[in-house]
This record gives sequence, structure tokens and C-alpha cells, in this order.
Amino acid sequence: MNSLKRIKPLEGHFPVLVKEVIDCLNIKKDGTYVDGTVGLGGHSSLILESISNKGRLVGIDRDARTLEICKDNLNHKKKNFSLHNDSYENINSVLKSQGIATVDGILLDLGLSSYQLNDSKRGFSFNGNGELDMRFDMSQTTKAKDILNHYEPNLLANIIYKYGEERRSRIIAKNITKVRPLNKINELVEAIRISTPPKNRKKSIARVFQALRITVNDELKKLDDFLLNFYKNLNIGGIIAIISFHSLEDRIVKHQFKRLEKESVLKIITKRPVTPSSEELELNIRSRSSKLRVAQKV
Repeated sequence: MNSLKRIKPLEGHFPVLVKEVIDCLNIKKDGTYVDGTVGLGGHSSLILESISNKGRLVGIDRDARTLEICKDNLNHKKKNFSLHNDSYENINSVLKSQGIATVDGILLDLGLSSYQLNDSKRGFSFNGNGELDMRFDMSQTTKAKDILNHYEPNLLANIIYKYGEERRSRIIAKNITKVRPLNKINELVEAIRISTPPKNRKKSIARVFQALRITVNDELKKLDDFLLNFYKNLNIGGIIAIISFHSLEDRIVKHQFKRLEKESVLKIITKRPVTPSSEELELNIRSRSSKLRVAQKV
């Protein structure tokens, strides 16, 4: 049966590129696999279905709240998994804590879950009116509002331009500083509204929110750090699969895969990124920007 048909949404969340991920991982029945951004367990539930009781799944996520839900979701499948409240770039130490040196496959899904987006208290979506938080790890101190209220205008503009690729970053940053303090989502949206023309304004808002989320969670540095060392935890023939959702992430993955292929560490399986099918787009419009890149350790 098609994976798209048999996977059920978890807390209203559809994991993206499910069939493509499972196919690319080429799962061994007794293999060991890491889901470095396990979230609610959408992809992991199918990995568990694909491995025997001798196989093993290790799930990692920075969001302790989603891990609690994930544990309940996966317990309905099998018990041969462990979950860890950590960041995927610490994969080596997580595996070492479990007595594991190398694995047969690693998956990263770098997107937000619908569960996170729909929680107005988390501040990820500009459609709600919660606090400007945006932390994956709720134990860390820096929130989006701290950046908005305390960063110098030039630094704030640079963040919006670099991580949001927003051309009107200077005027947006200037208006943010004029209306400080900002604590709620609607206050930031209003600062962006007065800084941008109506055409494509929603895109500008989305870019600013993306830039803040990346900064709060140090996302690109964590991805860079992971890509420098992950292959040491892969068996020969093991698969690395990474789903990205914006050009900055995809560019990093693409260039690092190419570097590692040039160094004869990896063989790139997807010469071009895999994107969602029309069937998936009908089921989940939020998957439209997802891109999957896959490589194999040689």
C-alpha cells in the first residue's frame, strides 16, 4: 500500500515526502536508524514498521513537548526505540550514550511541524497572537522578542536580510526599533506592515519570521556542525537523507554533500532534490517547499 495512504496525520501533522524517504533509506530489517528531528514520530513510525525486533531506532529532538507526544505515538508500534531531548548535531554523543558507534541510516527533517505552527503560544506562526518566542528548546533563555527588543538596528537588519533574504530589511529593522518594545506577534506583524507595500507583504512577513526563528535556534550553525561529522556515525553503505524547506538550508546540504563526494566519503544519490508529488500536495499544501537530498557513505 502507498505510504501516503497508510500514514495517519499525528496531531494534525503530515510528515512530508514519506514514501520517498522510506524508499531512499533502503531499510534493513535488523538495521539501526536515527531520526535526528523525530518530532511527533511521523517518519519514525514507518521506520519502526520496516525494521524487525532486532532493529533499532534512535530519535532526537530539541522540543521536549513533541517528544512526549512522540513517545505515545511510537509505543503503539514497537518498543525497540529510544528518544533523546537533544540536538541532532550531537548525534555522536547521543549514540555513544546508547552504546552505538555507527548506524545504517540518518534522517533529518528540518521543517516545523504543524503541531508547533498551530500552537499560538510558541510564536512560530504569524497567524496567531501569542508571545514572540520561537524556541525549539524551551529551556534556552533567548526568545525572539529578546532579539527584536535588544539588538542594534544594523544587526537586526543584517539578520533579516541574511536569514530571511528580505530586501526591505533596513526599513523593517528601523520601524521595529521605533515601536519597541514588541512582545506579541501582532506587534511585529504591524511593524512589517508599515514597512512594506501590500503586494507580496505576506512573503515579507514570512521571511522575517523565518529569519528570527533561524537566529533564535541557531539553526544553520547546527546544520553546518552536523554536516562536518555525521558520516563518522554511518556504516559503509549507510544512507543520509535530509529534508530542507528553504534555500539557505538546501544550499548548505547541497554544497556539503558535493564536498564529501569529492573527498570520496559520500556518493550523492539524488543529483537533483526530490520534491513532493501532486498527490502529496493535495493532502498537505505545507509540503510544497520541501526538498529531499540523499547520499550514501562509500
